[in-house]
This record gives sequence, structure tokens and C-alpha cells, in this order.
Amino acid sequence: RTEAVSQGVEEGGKGQRRRGSMAKSPISVLKLSRHCVFDLLRLEEALLRTTRRTWCIINDGVPDPAVVMGISGKKENLVNVEETKRQGVKLIKRFTGGGTVVLDHNSILVSLICEAEHGPEVSLFPRPLMKWTETFYQPVFGPHGEFRLSETDYTFGERKFGGNAQYISKSRWLHHTSFLWDYDSEKMRCLKHPPKEPVYREKRSHEDFILRLSETMPSRGAFLDSVQDQLREYFDPHTVTLEQARSAADRGKGPALKSTKLIDL
Repeated sequence: RTEAVSQGVEEGGKGQRRRGSMAKSPISVLKLSRHCVFDLLRLEEALLRTTRRTWCIINDGVPDPAVVMGISGKKENLVNVEETKRQGVKLIKRFTGGGTVVLDHNSILVSLICEAEHGPEVSLFPRPLMKWTETFYQPVFGPHGEFRLSETDYTFGERKFGGNAQYISKSRWLHHTSFLWDYDSEKMRCLKHPPKEPVYREKRSHEDFILRLSETMPSRGAFLDSVQDQLREYFDPHTVTLEQARSAADRGKGPALKSTKLIDL
């Protein structure tokens, strides 16, 4: 079973592996700054499909603004095309499901790509995996507010600061998040109000619905450090370079599909 999803309907399955109950699995950590989001998504897809290793990719900022839709998104329903053109913003369709986001230098992207056999013990269905990530991030955000998973979003109370999407196959999964450290209100005008929205949004505008992490966290660096601390709680991390990650993807034996695409406006 292969899915490109960002939300789920099934709950059961195995419980989470207890930290410390066995040796931690290795995880390759790639830390980037202001890396092209199109190239990043292509790399993530290649590492997911062609390698059997576990990865975490942290990208602190995107150099060129982009609107990114889920794989089933339709630009006419989700994007103000003329406004996006006017602002010179690219439109990208990624290989996972989920909603539409605007990314720029104030977006922080964190992706986990796991081999199920060596990752956290969690049922390979959308909702249990999403709930596990809430547990993973609780020590990062819990001290700073009323953190919770609201449907498929990370929120403080009823205001969203992180959007999630997932890809699950029988032996591997990917969970990636775009965190709003800050945002540009003008760039938000590239997005239409989505025809399908989370219940908790209650038809609120983007401005009333989303929250800047900079309003709640002490510093951008402290946030990034906390995420890496959590990696050490669950995995045995070692840092890799971009060249090493590309090489691993090139040497992989799986299908080198490229579902992430630039979309004409």
C-alpha cells in the first residue's frame, strides 16, 4: 500500500517504541540554509524512494518565494494566479498530499524520512503517524504555549504555525513540516481561501488563522537546537553534507520517480 497523504482515518496498530528500550537507530541529518525548495523536494523524494536509510533534513529558509501545493491540488481552486504572477512567486506541486503553503526566507522546513523497521514503532497509517509526531515535537513547543495537533496542523491553541504532509508505503514513511517563523502578509495574498478547510479554522482569514513562531519562541536558533535535541532522544544522529545525500540518492536502487513539478502560471 502506497499513499501520498496528509491526513488519516485509521487509529489502531502498534504503540510507540519506548525510548531507551533498545539501541537507537542511526539517522543521517542534513542541515541546510536557504536552499531551493524545488530542489529540496526532489531530493527528499529520491531519498525516500531509492534509499533504505533514515534521514532528517532541516532547511532554514527558502531563498526565492514559492507557493507549494499538494499532489492533488488544482491551482485554479487554491492560488490567486494573477497575484502570484505579479509578485514573481513560483508555483510548485510536491509529491505528497496536504494543503497549499507560501514559503520564503522565514519558513523553516523539517523532514523525517524513515525506514519503518528501524524507526519509531508506530502503525503505518496516517493518523497514528501524525500523532507520533505530536509526541516528538511536544518538548520543543510545549513549554511555550498550548501546543497540539489540530487535525493535520500544529497549533498553539486554535492558531496554526506548522503544516504537515506525509507519504507512507509498506516499509518507508516521510513526514515533512513547514514552520512559520514569520510571514509576509503580501505573499499570503497569493493564496485563495481553500474550498476545503480544517473544521477548527472556522472560515477565518489567513491573518486570523496563522501564528508566527517568532511571537512565542525565544529565538530561531533555539528552535532549531530543540529539534536536534529531540532527534537525539529517538535516534543516533550523524551529520551529512548535501553532496553525501545526493550521492546516496544517486546510488539508490529504487525507482527514481520525480513527482515534484514546477507548474506554469
